[in-house]
Amino acid sequence: MKKVVILSLGISILLSACGAGVFARSLPTATITVTPSPTVTSTITPTSTITPTFTASPIPTPTWVHQGPDAALVPIILYHRIAVSPDEGTAYKSPYYVKPEIFDQEMKLLHDWGYTTITTELLIKAIKEGADLPPRPIVISFDDGHLNNYTAAFPIMQKYGFTGVLYIVGNYMGAENYMTAEQIKEMAAAGWEVGSHTMSHAYLTSLEPQRQRYEVVESRTLLESTLGVPVLTIAYPFGVSDTGVVDYTQFAGYIGGMGLGYTHDQLITNLYSLQRRDVKGTYDIRQFASFLPWQGDPAFLPTNTPTSTATPSRTPIPTYTWVP
Repeated sequence: MKKVVILSLGISILLSACGAGVFARSLPTATITVTPSPTVTSTITPTSTITPTFTASPIPTPTWVHQGPDAALVPIILYHRIAVSPDEGTAYKSPYYVKPEIFDQEMKLLHDWGYTTITTELLIKAIKEGADLPPRPIVISFDDGHLNNYTAAFPIMQKYGFTGVLYIVGNYMGAENYMTAEQIKEMAAAGWEVGSHTMSHAYLTSLEPQRQRYEVVESRTLLESTLGVPVLTIAYPFGVSDTGVVDYTQFAGYIGGMGLGYTHDQLITNLYSLQRRDVKGTYDIRQFASFLPWQGDPAFLPTNTPTSTATPSRTPIPTYTWVP
């Protein structure tokens, strides 16, 4: 046992003395690979990344303006037929026909200039009690109950988000070229109002009291029972009324009446003769715009609006000189 120890010690001395000598060069170098001990790696469960979504800022809703009581600035405009006049191009053309394309231009202008349609009920509430109204309120009304109010005016106004009020003649409902009860109900379900335009479109101030009562009172009863909707206002034929007619209007339970006029000031003193302006088919878009109480950006006016010019008595020739 001792010999082995002495031998091992001698070899160690010899190797250390030789340094980089023969023995160091002749002995193979052992390559020792150290394998690290395995370590426990904690598994991290990735957290789901939520992609943020950005909601566009809503367009601010125009602030409504309190109007009334006693007075409200609200234009009321009146149409009859939205159609081409059968006398188009003649001297006998009726002003009560407005072409659908012209009507579309007028509704687009109201939309582009920021007008909002309101009901007569809201208007009268503003006059009597005061109420919040949109910045540019307007009432759009139609007299008589023509079929083209349903086929032409209704879809055009829907396109611009507008509603109106239909003043129906009781005895005309369902007649040829007039709206049926079902068509009127459809428009009422879409937010339109229904008012009375009397029973037979008679000139009220020329009638005896008993006939006035029939025209004013019975028309409301008929329309409400047939259509199942409230009939709150009346439009007097030709815009004409007198104290007797207004007495029957109040007796029948109407909350207001429509006359004719050229102002947009609706007052408590004329609650039963509110100011309406009729829109004629002879107006171009600039004439229509001229009597609106609030003007907008003129860029919304069509650039191709025809302007009235004198018709030359002679035909100009290509050289732009006149034939003498």
